Amino acid sequence: MANVVPLPEPPLAEVHGTRDRFPVRRVYCVGRNYAAHAREMGFDPDRDPPFFFCKPADAVVSVPEGTIAPIPYPQKTSNYHHEVELVVAIGREGANIPVEKALDHVWGYAVGLDMTRRDLQFAMRDKGRPWELGKAFDASAPMGALVAAGEVPDIARAAIWLDVDGERRQSSSIDHLIWSIPETIAYLSEYFHLVPGDLIFTGTPEGVGPVERGAILHAHVDGLPDLKIRIV
Repeated sequence: MANVVPLPEPPLAEVHGTRDRFPVRRVYCVGRNYAAHAREMGFDPDRDPPFFFCKPADAVVSVPEGTIAPIPYPQKTSNYHHEVELVVAIGREGANIPVEKALDHVWGYAVGLDMTRRDLQFAMRDKGRPWELGKAFDASAPMGALVAAGEVPDIARAAIWLDVDGERRQSSSIDHLIWSIPETIAYLSEYFHLVPGDLIFTGTPEGVGPVERGAILHAHVDGLPDLKIRIV
């Protein structure tokens, strides 16, 4: 038996301080999980339960520490937005996970960017259609190196920010999440059997906005390696 087309290379994420890699299985993203961001997008953050969308695993671009990765400006958009997020890497499988046990399923954390074709997202949203055209395109999920959970015990209170060409665009704290890391994992696990290799982009704070070709994005979460990309 042979493959009828070439077997693609599996997506792999860098692991801080080692030559090890984290194989990526699925990428789940939480929508509107900071109150101020929900408001800037025109929604009431106190009304909605968490909701999720997915990106393909090969949308992940794992950026080595100390480098600036080139990320292509995607086709078919004129409103390309940044969204800085904490990424949670699942290391232990489970379904219907209790909130109090949720952190036992975490392998580690990274800072990531949910890059978005905002004009296409809004066009799909306004027609009641899925968001894939706006969210699930190539190279739409750059992320920094993962750090094992035990090495970042204060992640729930960490600062998160994003600079574009040296100007602060987004700034908040992980404890401003509407749905905390354990709550997000528990809720998601009611609908999907989570498996090692899954990533969860936990939502972005306020301040999202457009970027142009040539822009340098610098994403940060306290305790994690920074992420830097250049839009080309």
